[in-house]
Amino acid sequence: MPDTPETLDPADWDIHRATAHRMVEDAVDYIRDVRSRPVWQDMPQDVRARFRDPVPIDGQPLDEIYRQIATDVLPYPMGNIHPRFWMWYMGASNFAGAMGDFLAAILGSNLGGGDHAAAEIDKQVVGWMKEMVGYPTSASGTLVSGGSMANLIGLTVARNTMSGIDLREMGVSALAAPMRFYGSDQIHSCHRIAVEAMGLGNRALRRVQSDAACRMNLSLLRTAIAEDRAAGLHPACVIATAGTVNTGAIDDLEAIADLCAAEGLWMHVDGCIGALLAIAPRGSALVHGIARADSIALDPHKWLHAPFEVGCALVRDAEAHQGTFSSTPEYLEAAPRGIASGAWLHDFGLQTSRGFRALKVWMSLKEHGLAKFGRLIDQDLAHACYLSERIEATPDLTLCYPTVINIVCFRYDPGGLPDVALKRLNTEIMVQMQEAGVAAVSDTTVQGRHCLRAAINNHRTVPSDLEVLVQEVVRRGRALVPELVAGLRGDTYS
Repeated sequence: MPDTPETLDPADWDIHRATAHRMVEDAVDYIRDVRSRPVWQDMPQDVRARFRDPVPIDGQPLDEIYRQIATDVLPYPMGNIHPRFWMWYMGASNFAGAMGDFLAAILGSNLGGGDHAAAEIDKQVVGWMKEMVGYPTSASGTLVSGGSMANLIGLTVARNTMSGIDLREMGVSALAAPMRFYGSDQIHSCHRIAVEAMGLGNRALRRVQSDAACRMNLSLLRTAIAEDRAAGLHPACVIATAGTVNTGAIDDLEAIADLCAAEGLWMHVDGCIGALLAIAPRGSALVHGIARADSIALDPHKWLHAPFEVGCALVRDAEAHQGTFSSTPEYLEAAPRGIASGAWLHDFGLQTSRGFRALKVWMSLKEHGLAKFGRLIDQDLAHACYLSERIEATPDLTLCYPTVINIVCFRYDPGGLPDVALKRLNTEIMVQMQEAGVAAVSDTTVQGRHCLRAAINNHRTVPSDLEVLVQEVVRRGRALVPELVAGLRGDTYS
């Protein structure tokens, strides 16, 4: 034993207190002044080089560490809290949620289980999520890292429940026939990863062609189910999408629920983008029928703007949910009293160790109330409509697909250019705006058509930000076209 036992606590708490106060003060200014900064900027090479340093052997004072964060980290974010970040479908965070993450880290609680306040908040937040989508209190749920894990949880319960065997004991090799899951060709890539991770293989996920509105074609879905049954396969689950990642299209949830009931299939809804429309005064009609699903995946770090990361998996049949994941080794047996007398929350997912993700959601909902978040969702929908109208009214801009929720697909198209040139042109416009720090959109290809994509999931966005986007796309597009046309003639472009 050393003469003086070591600890990670500071030798002088007052010095740490002063640094912590400075961090909080700077954090408030950082969020308050976010609009005055670029959306994104590239890191200089000397900054990147400092992130290649080897692991430190000896420590340094906290204020020096924070000085490097202020210099090398804070100026170079992804940018998703900025009001003109619409690149990927991410929430814009909020201050109460950030404080929740801080306090959760101070507590250091493991939410695998146990009888303590953090576990009660976790269960309460799951209960709130059930309430938001119209699930009964008897349903089950768990907080996870995000949508990919939430979908995996729901689909794993579907696999085990629909297998007809004790799949946990016997494994997928004991299946009487290969299982089939169905989703549209607009389905998120996480579902392929899920069926592969579940041991079913990519072929188990049958992609059904979408219609002109990018929704799953139900006639083709019925045909696919019938064909698979005739071939001796086992149709098990339909994955309906409430908000596709490309265009925000929402499958006909009521019709799919009817189909699943008639066919004896599990209905899972990937609602990571659109499930929380259910809390919006005007938007809720778009997800009518979602409460009929057997399982739902949703993301509080999107439309509830919780700081990353927190997703949620909900399962109507609580017994099936717990039966899919529950395991009680001797060292985790419940006790009648004391810390181990609480519920074991790890029985509802893949993680034994679980962070206190619930606090940031709990604090944000307590501060702002559910009604405000619902109004913010409707505000995003209104902003998407406004942008769509501006695009349609602006020469050389084309709306590529109807705007259903808050995702707008469009492109700069002056006419007379082949598709390959339009793709190059719009990609260059997109990257130039990012590099200038003026706005961030992404691009995608939907049903063979390349377009820019603005996902307006940002409580800081105002209409003037969308005007900036329209103006910048047009200005940069017009500046780039002469060079592009010259290149098409073989002069300068390759």
